[in-house]
Amino acid sequence: MHIRMDWRAVSFDWNQVRSFLATVEEGSFSAAARVLGLTQPTLGRQVAGLEAELGVTLFERVGKALVLTDAGHELLVAVRAMGAAAGQLSLAAAGQSQTVEGMVRLTVGDAIATFFLPRVLAGLRDAAPGIEVDVIVSNELSDLRRREADIAIRHVRPSEPDLIARLVRDGRAHLYATPAYLARHGHPASASALEGALIIGLDRSERLVEILRTHGLAVERQNFRHYTNNTAVGWEMVKEGLGIGIMMEEIAAATPGVVRILPEFQPIPVPIWLTTHRELNTSRRIRLVYDFLADELARWTPSA
Repeated sequence: MHIRMDWRAVSFDWNQVRSFLATVEEGSFSAAARVLGLTQPTLGRQVAGLEAELGVTLFERVGKALVLTDAGHELLVAVRAMGAAAGQLSLAAAGQSQTVEGMVRLTVGDAIATFFLPRVLAGLRDAAPGIEVDVIVSNELSDLRRREADIAIRHVRPSEPDLIARLVRDGRAHLYATPAYLARHGHPASASALEGALIIGLDRSERLVEILRTHGLAVERQNFRHYTNNTAVGWEMVKEGLGIGIMMEEIAAATPGVVRILPEFQPIPVPIWLTTHRELNTSRRIRLVYDFLADELARWTPSA
């Protein structure tokens, strides 16, 4: 049985609700304003407007922290349900779009974004000039279900059931250095002969050390003198002769002045998955970009 809506009882503004929910999830007015593209005063006014409309106080200050009140906690479940419904509405609307013009948001790691994507986007511009592409460069996994992006290029297969993915290539990464580095520090004859070698670290955790050890390299923390959380910056360090680096063979083959070392080193698998939301797969413009990227990634060769 359909229950008719009492429209007079619903008088608050969705933008106010969205500002409240973003503040809860981001933890502060300033962080919520950033993710929503608003100024902090504007967001604060929207939350205050919702409080006035509902006649409740949603937040209180405890020192420098912003804390939900009991009333805020009680409303949060309903508000999150509204946010999920709004997201589904946006997805459904995007999925029904049959135009090949408009924005497509793409999230991709920094190495592929730097060394592969610009050339591909030039080809896409010629094939579909009406499409705009917003490239979000991040090595973290974006939440496609919340429309943080329309398409993601990832190195892991998504586990969410409402995402679809295609394995477009089985990439591999090897060890590389410059001739100048090897002349200065010596050319390691085997995977076990890395004492004194300098390796560019991609973060300060033990993760890279563990990966290299599983591939037979006898590395220690003292092998790492330079670190970066940006793969493209790390590759520039390798090109300057600061150390040995790990890179996909497609990128290394297109980089003058670096050579592959340790031929017996077992390459590190770098699978490339192209991922989108199931509902977005019916959008012509997103499907066009998805298929274009899939074709280009599949054709990406070490000599290209």
